Amino acid sequence: MSNADKRIFLSPPHMSGEERGLVTECFDTNYLAGVGPMIDRFEKEFCELTGHADAAALTSGTAAMHLALRLAGVGEGDEVWTSTLTFIGGVSPIMYQHASPVFFDVDPDTWTLSPHLLEGELSRAAAENKLPKAIVPVDIYGQCADLDAIRELAAAYEIPVILDSAEAVGSTYKDRHAGKGADVAIYSFNGNKLITTAGGGMIASDDPDIVQQARYLSTQAREPSNHYEHVTFGYNYRMPSVCAAIGVGQLAILPDRVAKARETFAQYEAELGKLPGISFMPEAATGTANRWLTVMMLGAAAGAEPLDICEALGSHNIEARPVWKPMHLQPVFRTARHVGGDVSKELFQRGVCLPSGTDLTPEDLTRIIGVIKAALSS
Repeated sequence: MSNADKRIFLSPPHMSGEERGLVTECFDTNYLAGVGPMIDRFEKEFCELTGHADAAALTSGTAAMHLALRLAGVGEGDEVWTSTLTFIGGVSPIMYQHASPVFFDVDPDTWTLSPHLLEGELSRAAAENKLPKAIVPVDIYGQCADLDAIRELAAAYEIPVILDSAEAVGSTYKDRHAGKGADVAIYSFNGNKLITTAGGGMIASDDPDIVQQARYLSTQAREPSNHYEHVTFGYNYRMPSVCAAIGVGQLAILPDRVAKARETFAQYEAELGKLPGISFMPEAATGTANRWLTVMMLGAAAGAEPLDICEALGSHNIEARPVWKPMHLQPVFRTARHVGGDVSKELFQRGVCLPSGTDLTPEDLTRIIGVIKAALSS
């Protein structure tokens, strides 16, 4: 296959080369499973990056969210309020706990949970004695939610804030790393994220007791005994050492990956942003997005729909996808309550995620942009 025909993925893993030696170290020491010095190192270095007091490496961001909700006391009959513009992996754990999600629309300037909608709904819920058990903002596509505004509202009612920063490793909010300042933050290192551990996640907090309880639950809630003693049930959620080794290698090159993703976004915007009807995901004034995925919006003047762009790119062996379909529009949540929703619906109808891998070459970008321009002109 010629370079002009090679497959271009939306956001593939991108190794630095150093990860192989770290994985070999795990093999040499025979620490392969969910214990060992490589996991300790990954957690320590992640805390150094984010500023959290402690963090526990887990099998996925979804596992991290599940543990965070359980430790917040979320259970049957409770409501958990979250953004409707998100991936289902951060929402399914609400169902695991037999609670009910309530989906909130997003701010058009940030694409994250609207503090304005949240404020009004909290006031109403307090009057009816139906406050949520937890609030879960989402850092979407690497864009940080307005955490301080949300925390101030939540604190007035003593509601914990669990921040879904699955897509935001390397992003900043008010000069803090994404997630720092929430009661609990969760992260993902899935294979399509800006940095990866092949599969994995992290739960982090400034309360070490929360993280220690997460470690306990993630290893089947085993009591400190020579035999297997259990006073509650847990999960098999601990990250394997070989995955942590990949993570250690990836953390070392995170600044380079963020810089490349932002550079790719800037090139897309420069080449396409002046075309009729074309705009791009805004960046919140409160932080710096890691630009995990570049999202292009198609207004009426563009004369094309997201599906047109996806199909045009697909015909050239290039992957692209629509913006996340809002959760309140998903069939599985058809009976769930939602607050607002028009902004998220419009983003889904008009947005397309473009290839954003940090291994894209200048030739790759020229090829992608050329296909998009041809699709728009036709």
